[in-house]
Amino acid sequence: MVTRPAYGGPARLDAPSRPTADTLGRVAHPSTQTDDRARRRSSGALPDLAEPTEPDGSAELRHRVERELERYLAARRGEAAAIGPVFGEAVDALARFVLGGGKRIRPTFAWWGWRGAGGDPAAPEADAVLRALSALELIQASALIHDDLIDASATRRGRPTVHVEFATRHADADWSGPPARFGAAAAILLGDLALTWADDLYRDSGLPSATLDRAAEAWRGMRTEVLGGQFLDVHTQATGDESAAAALRIDRYKTAAYTVERPLHLGALLAGADDTLVTAYRRFGADIGVAFQLRDDLLGVYGDPEVTGKPAGDDIREGKRTLLLALALEKAGPARAEITAALGASELAPETVERLRTLFLELGAVQAVEQRIAALTGAALDALTTADIDEPAATTLQELAVSATRRHR
Repeated sequence: MVTRPAYGGPARLDAPSRPTADTLGRVAHPSTQTDDRARRRSSGALPDLAEPTEPDGSAELRHRVERELERYLAARRGEAAAIGPVFGEAVDALARFVLGGGKRIRPTFAWWGWRGAGGDPAAPEADAVLRALSALELIQASALIHDDLIDASATRRGRPTVHVEFATRHADADWSGPPARFGAAAAILLGDLALTWADDLYRDSGLPSATLDRAAEAWRGMRTEVLGGQFLDVHTQATGDESAAAALRIDRYKTAAYTVERPLHLGALLAGADDTLVTAYRRFGADIGVAFQLRDDLLGVYGDPEVTGKPAGDDIREGKRTLLLALALEKAGPARAEITAALGASELAPETVERLRTLFLELGAVQAVEQRIAALTGAALDALTTADIDEPAATTLQELAVSATRRHR
């Protein structure tokens, strides 16, 4: 059994927020200091959050995943070019997107899930396992390309999003028809291609069919859940559901399931894990995955654009129904109209974004989200104590939990 970390006590996803004794140094910010903290947050830095140290070997694991992706995309490029040179060029754009940054958090959790269930990195099948898990990055690419289109986002990782890149190509070449429509079509098709190639890479990884079939539940469930979560997101924005419950349900399926929970599940099943370990992994993954998204929500409002790669306040401009927004609206009172008027306003003035940042702090919404992150992280770490997890995976998963929920990007 892993040693229980000294952290906040168990909490379920729907539990009310409560102050948590956080031995990792993330204490909720009291509203009595909002003026000073608002100025510090508006400068782009989230105060009191030291950038966490990566677990040993994280950079090397990322590089190995990226080498697998680079080799695979290069191998498929010729096939695409044979269909038509312009399709080969489109695949080049997809490859640049896939290889152009990212934390590789999904294959990382999956790899350590496999290791914790007894997977041996020196075993003959280890390279094939890593190749199969690298396919998770193509699912991520598909989700991001489509999400950027749905949200009309102009940048991703500091560069134009895929639909914007292809719309610009269209406009620069003075082709017929609306550039935006061409950009949208290209993004839909390349996102679909990434999802298709994820299946191909997984199946062609070199693992025995019996091993892949054993993990089919996790692979199948993950793909359905991320699409279902995306649909819940667009439906919630369309209907204007401002409840915290709706925001958390989206976080659960759009982010948590395919970011942490199902990758861990996948790694566990590839290693032949028992039900006790799978249950522990899924509890851990669901809670850390939601906490990961809640941190992302805070970064979407208070993050430094030079670090996050996206404009500050983008979630407000897109009208995202996040938990941060839901909690602010619950407590807004007379300020409610001011908040709702800004949601979805694409030409939002910087001073309006600054005003909403300050308002969210004054209303205690930021503090409440920080407390929820701490509570979910505590519950996740508790879940790891309920099963036998091989070292060094047990320790690494604890470190990854901290890294995922205290990040600056």
